[in-house]
Amino acid sequence: MKYKYDPPALLKKVFSQFHWNTSNSKVLLTFDDGPDPDSTPVILEQLNKYSLKALFFCVGENLQRYPDLAQQIIESGHVIGSHTFSHKNIRKLLLHEVKNELEEFNKVYNDLIGTFPKYFRPPYGRFTINLRSLLKSYGMQNVMWSLLTYDYKNELNILKFAVTNYLSPDSIIVLHDSKKSLETITDALDFIYREVVERKYEFGDPAECLR
Repeated sequence: MKYKYDPPALLKKVFSQFHWNTSNSKVLLTFDDGPDPDSTPVILEQLNKYSLKALFFCVGENLQRYPDLAQQIIESGHVIGSHTFSHKNIRKLLLHEVKNELEEFNKVYNDLIGTFPKYFRPPYGRFTINLRSLLKSYGMQNVMWSLLTYDYKNELNILKFAVTNYLSPDSIIVLHDSKKSLETITDALDFIYREVVERKYEFGDPAECLR
């Protein structure tokens, strides 16, 4: 398999209105698919260890299932974004079905937190041509990435290769808050932290990185 760690430059250019890199030349950590009772506490502990703030793209069904974990994410100073309600590929859905995925997530989020999410990431990174205008109607921004780590394969060497060769000062890094990445997530975050520090890059929080 040929891994694609960084989206094609042409795709970024055509959809330049999306966030592919940070706007302040700082590294942003993002976690997809949570919350999860096994992985979320481990990730929060690691982030706290290094005093880092991250953006968690949560699935609405998981927020519903684990509201206490969602509160822990927020209380730890992190941000929760939408990863749809049920993690479906939106390219395979009709427009009204995509709207339902967004609205169902927003309802769960609002019930838990009292506001509405600002950031969105499509499951599997698959999006449609009308996504920007749709998200704009909900006051949301689409956050993609510049560094896909493949941490969900639980092979630390793949992640190390990706980070070593594709990390940049303005990277948006994708990791996963799920059982798939649990075996390596602690070592993965340790490695990413060391790489960023040794290169004299900086980590940023979501608000400053996504202006």
